Amino acid sequence: MSGAGLGFDAGDVRLARAAWSRLAEPEDRAAAAVIQALGPSEALAWLAGGAPGAERHGPAVARAVARWRPRLDGLDPRRELAVLDRLGGRLLIPEAPGWPEARGDLGDLAPVCLWAAGPAAGAVDGLGAAGVAIVGSRACTAYGETATSDIVAGLGERGHAIVSGGAFGIDAAAHRTALAVGATTVAVMAGGIDRLYPAGNEPLLREVLRTGAVVAESPPGSAPRRERFLSRNRLIAALSRATVVVEAGWRSGAQSTARRAAELMRGVGAVPGPVTSAASAGCHRLIREGVATLVTDAAEAAELAGPLQPTLADAAAVGQAAGWLDGLAPRERRVADAMPARCGATADSLARAAGLAPREVIGALGRLERAGLVHREGGAWYKNRPPGPPR
Repeated sequence: MSGAGLGFDAGDVRLARAAWSRLAEPEDRAAAAVIQALGPSEALAWLAGGAPGAERHGPAVARAVARWRPRLDGLDPRRELAVLDRLGGRLLIPEAPGWPEARGDLGDLAPVCLWAAGPAAGAVDGLGAAGVAIVGSRACTAYGETATSDIVAGLGERGHAIVSGGAFGIDAAAHRTALAVGATTVAVMAGGIDRLYPAGNEPLLREVLRTGAVVAESPPGSAPRRERFLSRNRLIAALSRATVVVEAGWRSGAQSTARRAAELMRGVGAVPGPVTSAASAGCHRLIREGVATLVTDAAEAAELAGPLQPTLADAAAVGQAAGWLDGLAPRERRVADAMPARCGATADSLARAAGLAPREVIGALGRLERAGLVHREGGAWYKNRPPGPPR
């Protein structure tokens, strides 16, 4: 399936998704609709073949064809993939291992693919279990930097990965502290992963690239335009278990990230500041409007994120057999995976930990209970000990 006029094999799903990340801007619902209806390879061949019957996919798709077709000229995702290879990176796609399940919570606003580089690029799918986003003002105060450093250091010591956007101010303080305490840190770019932005943070971002990961949904070479920053915020929220805003103005990108996290049923926290400080006005607004929980230290941020996944030692301590999650559907697996090893958890806390709606968690718990994997005591749910080996 080469697709008329294409110089590469559109039947290669990796090439097709890489191509769509160039053709469509982030959060393009029309692209999501046609890819969902036809599949990435078939949708690309259809577009290259003149997009016959586009109106059958709805007026939004018919209009979108006009903005996608100009980008077909000279389209060759193999160039971007060559850049990715030089960076030692990976293209994460739904059809291959490593795709973060958390992106599914974005629905038709999910990225077509993710471009990732750095030694932690292969662990991006685990951020939904251990990642905490720390975001805030670019023009932060000394108070904001100190609060960020204290919270990130504590989260890192507890085993959480730190996700942020690589910007000046709070983002930079979060990445810098994570690096200092040896925690995994991930920077989500608004442009391509080869366009480390802002330029003033390039040395810091190169260190993130050396020890953690840099992630983007736009292909290499893409400029970090304003609308891509706004779209990038939803990825920071989706790839994290909780989002903490340290400082933010009354209107700010950090507030946008927090609200996207709330929409995704993630935990959201905000650090209070002096009532006279404009740098904390957005945090106070989030707390007052009930979007965020007040957070003052790392322990409260960690509580917001919920329990980390059990380690192998934890699993052994409760007699969890290998393969406990084998055969489960994705939603049941996420809920089971979010359950503490040694104590119970309420459905609401599991919803925050798993990044699912409460009604989805309750349904999954019912199915897990019927399968004999969990049980309820009062208002809490507990993992069942698997049966021991045959005697």
